[in-house]
Amino acid sequence: MSIAENIAQIRERIGSAAHRAGRDPETVTLMAVSKTFPAEAIRDAYDAGIRVFGENRVQEFAGKAENLRGLTDARWHMIGHLQTNKAAKAAELFQAIDSVDSLKLAEKLNDGARSHSKKLAVLIEINVGGETAKSGVLASSPELENILTSAARLEFLEIRGLMTIPPYMEDPQSARPHFRKLRKLRDEIAARNLPAVSMATLSMGMSHDFEVAIEEGSTCVRVGTAIFGARAKP
Repeated sequence: MSIAENIAQIRERIGSAAHRAGRDPETVTLMAVSKTFPAEAIRDAYDAGIRVFGENRVQEFAGKAENLRGLTDARWHMIGHLQTNKAAKAAELFQAIDSVDSLKLAEKLNDGARSHSKKLAVLIEINVGGETAKSGVLASSPELENILTSAARLEFLEIRGLMTIPPYMEDPQSARPHFRKLRKLRDEIAARNLPAVSMATLSMGMSHDFEVAIEEGSTCVRVGTAIFGARAKP
């Protein structure tokens, strides 16, 4: 199947999952995870209606960005782990950083956004499974509170919600408790009405489990292999 056909099929599945949950499919954004794929594949996805793309390496995207300048209304999201020494470049290249997991990183991104006179949308990445090998801040960590309560002074960042990558298991249903946990955390934070903190976005669900994520309230699903095919080697 072509990239366009894959996207059409995924949109149908998004619609079905949303209807099962009593939701409007339009409340779910389909992000094409284009990491490791060439500019040509990204253009095909764009031509099929995708406007939100996820990349996970600053250097890799920098190499592709020149060939993608014509896609003027595309939004580029950094979804991979971001080191603080890459924050300035990431703030230049991307419109959104979906993997903020420390106050130090948030501060570096704020500095980078300031230097480019731009507002940078960010999501806080939560490590819902408590996996030591994964990035993301623990829900119980003081670091999460540090980020949330510092939002008002980080004037070039716009905190828009939460993101997670749950532990991978073959059965998509196994991810449901993790998605539910993130939604509960989102609701708790939203209820606090913290200054400069929005919890409108809940980014969860990938190629193998996005339907379950939508049933649990995801507003953004990140789909790569189901759109582009087998992942190319970086």
